[in-house]
Order: sequence, then structure tokens, then C-alpha cells
Amino acid sequence: MQLRIGNGYDIHRLVAGRPLILGGVRLQHPAGLGLDGHSDADVLVHAIMDALLGALSLGDIGQYFPPDDPRWKGADSLELLEQVMELIRSKGWDVVNVDAVVVAERPKLRPHSATMRSAIASRLGIDPDRVGVKATTNETLGPTGREEGIACHAVALLQRP
Repeated sequence: MQLRIGNGYDIHRLVAGRPLILGGVRLQHPAGLGLDGHSDADVLVHAIMDALLGALSLGDIGQYFPPDDPRWKGADSLELLEQVMELIRSKGWDVVNVDAVVVAERPKLRPHSATMRSAIASRLGIDPDRVGVKATTNETLGPTGREEGIACHAVALLQRP
């Protein structure tokens, strides 16, 4: 059995007038803010996609879904994740697990983590117990601490049977 690990990172600015979608779940930010981006700006799913692609040295999501391509305007990131998974499987690899940490001051994510894990697992074709979603704050430091944005770090472990 061969194993490969990849890591991913994403950050998007918080702005008014946009939905806040994390892990495919629409959330309410206490200040009414959402994430700015060409697609739905789901930093959690984007970081996972980059981790998956990175594990196989396949580049990053910007290579497959460039922000200047109108096809991806407003795209559902979970649908993009399905496309990444098709690529991963076409190369003969399976996902062992993914683990992610979202960095945000607000909103609190713990009440939504099970729903996020299920949504992501469904698109990866794995059990939810193989998807980790955690959250932390930046203790008011930096752009995430000042609530200028939300970031996410993710790792993915792949295996080739």
C-alpha cells in the first residue's frame, strides 16, 4: 500500500452582502458578514481540495477552477470537491482521512461541525468519522482575529491499494 499526505490552506475576506458558507453549510455571522470570493468562497472545502491535490502533486484549485473563469462564478464548492475527487480516483487513489481547522473569531462552529463533516464526507465518498473539522480563534490577532477574514488549514491522507 502506498500513502501520500497533502496540506492545504485558504483564506477569504469577510464582507457584507455575501453568504457565509463553511463545509457546505450556510451559517449566520453575528455581524451579518459572509466570505468574498469568485465561487461560494467556502474556505473549509477549498483547503481540503488543495490538500487532496497537493498529496498527489497535482497543483492547486486555482489551476482547475481559476477565479477569472466565469464558469466558476458562484460555484458550490462541494460540487468542485466532487470534481477533485474524480481526478484523485482516476489516478488510482482513495482518501483515508481529511482533517481541517477553521480559524475564525465568530461564529461558533462547534454546533455545525457534524453537519459539515457529513456534507464533506458524502462528497468524498467516505464515512464522516474520517473527516475532522475543528475550529479555533486567533485570540483577536491578525486578520482573522480582527474578523477581516476566515482561514482554514487542512491535511489529507491518501492511499493507493
